[in-house]
Amino acid sequence: MHHTIEPRRHRLLGDQSWHAHAACRPADDHEVDLDLFFPEPDEMDRIHRAKSLCAACPVRRTCLDAALENNDREGIRGGMTEEEREPLHSKLDTRHDDGRVEATLAGRDIHLTHSERRAVVRAAYEAEVSTERLAWLLKITEEHANKLYRRTRRELRNATVAAPQPDGSTVDQDDLGAAA
Repeated sequence: MHHTIEPRRHRLLGDQSWHAHAACRPADDHEVDLDLFFPEPDEMDRIHRAKSLCAACPVRRTCLDAALENNDREGIRGGMTEEEREPLHSKLDTRHDDGRVEATLAGRDIHLTHSERRAVVRAAYEAEVSTERLAWLLKITEEHANKLYRRTRRELRNATVAAPQPDGSTVDQDDLGAAA
């Protein structure tokens, strides 16, 4: 299942400006005890107070994404405790948001998961984006971009090789012998 959020909400590489909009940020008109976000596991009142602040936060999703992308495993982030975020940490590399892929292809410096980076390479390859442009989009060398395109060509070729034949059989790599 793919989830898409509006491209304007994706956090750019190195962007910390969202902090200024966080509900937990102390300001002249309200004080926030940041220790509230680092409760002991049995301090349920503190956990509920922190989560209620997060629930009203306009950058809650961005906060959660930043915590996951930075492997931040301490405290309450994005309205979730350490324990609640743990399954998300373990699945981060497989998270896929088409909006992030599209934003990257449009030239925005978006944090990408492994799955999303592969999707960018595949989409760029299919759109015949130059290796120079792919290198710029992913902030990699042109040599690395060439390697990614070669891998993509192999993956597409292998998908074709394993495709069902008109008689219903499939051609397996083992059928191709050593020449494959």
